[in-house]
Amino acid sequence: MADQEPRERADAPGSELGETARQMRAAEPYISAVWKLVGGAVVGVLGGYFLDKWLGTSPWLLLGLSLVGIGVGFYGFLHAMARLGKRK
Repeated sequence: MADQEPRERADAPGSELGETARQMRAAEPYISAVWKLVGGAVVGVLGGYFLDKWLGTSPWLLLGLSLVGIGVGFYGFLHAMARLGKRK
């Protein structure tokens, strides 16, 4: 263990990964916000689809949970964007 070289820090001066790491770090809040938007919609659609198959209520749970998922996704996206706006 003591013979291992220390890991190269991404933000260390002279690091080849430094610029890429800084760019990814700057983009992280935006990527996170988009994942919240997409994730809410996907979870709603998939949850509605499988609950409809299981309960035999097609297509009502798919439609209802899709709308709820899209709404939750937009709320998460707008909440994340509002926090970014306050931070700057």
